[in-house]
Amino acid sequence: MTESKEHIISVEKLSIGYKSKVVTTSIDFSLERGILCGIVGINGIGKSTLLRTLGRFQPKLGGTIMLKQKKLEDHSQPQLAKELSVVLTEQPASKNLTVQELIALGRQPYTNWIGGLSQKDKEHVQHSLDAFLLNDLRSSKCHELSDGQLQRVLIARAMAQDTPLILLDEPTTHLDLYHKAQILKMLQQLAHQNQKTIVFTSHEIDLAIQLCDKILILDGMDNPFGEPCDLIEQRHFERLFPSDMVQFDTKTGTFKVNK
Repeated sequence: MTESKEHIISVEKLSIGYKSKVVTTSIDFSLERGILCGIVGINGIGKSTLLRTLGRFQPKLGGTIMLKQKKLEDHSQPQLAKELSVVLTEQPASKNLTVQELIALGRQPYTNWIGGLSQKDKEHVQHSLDAFLLNDLRSSKCHELSDGQLQRVLIARAMAQDTPLILLDEPTTHLDLYHKAQILKMLQQLAHQNQKTIVFTSHEIDLAIQLCDKILILDGMDNPFGEPCDLIEQRHFERLFPSDMVQFDTKTGTFKVNK
């Protein structure tokens, strides 16, 4: 099997939830390098719970998560920091840092014991500043940034960490349509140009359909996974919401409110 076809993450018969409370079961998907994958579904179905489980912030309740042919739970913490990076919805505690300093924190898995940045580390930070159009803001304090700017900084920090897998929980929350599209386009470019595997949760189903290579629909039953065009053809999006209020237009790939 060539490296390009290697599954970066494989999930089989996964059950997620909290202690004895199961939120969702029967989750199955696999992703290779260079794939942008959206996780969509109604509120409360378990999107964030799934992402936190994939990032090992909480234990799975059943099933298997393989990260690069090795069980997720068998990775040491230092190993895990070099294999996956995570951007959660919580605001960073270090918002008094400058943009450049916060992005540089992504290099912690590779720095020496005093945290000094090597030339390679500095190159990764600069590349992240370039990729997310942050050079003009590099000296700004993070607490001075807009929501959209801060979101770009947090994703740039994950990019600087240089992991094959990047997980993002609702990266477009609180953003207007332009900045939602901007963030997702940047994620698409990062996946395709840098051969990263990027998984994000979102309520922006229309945008996910347009920009994602793969989509996982959490519906609490079959949890279908595949390319957006196939999921549309199989009518999975039509079953997401009650049809008396919202209907999915298969021709345009968008949801329309019934008048």
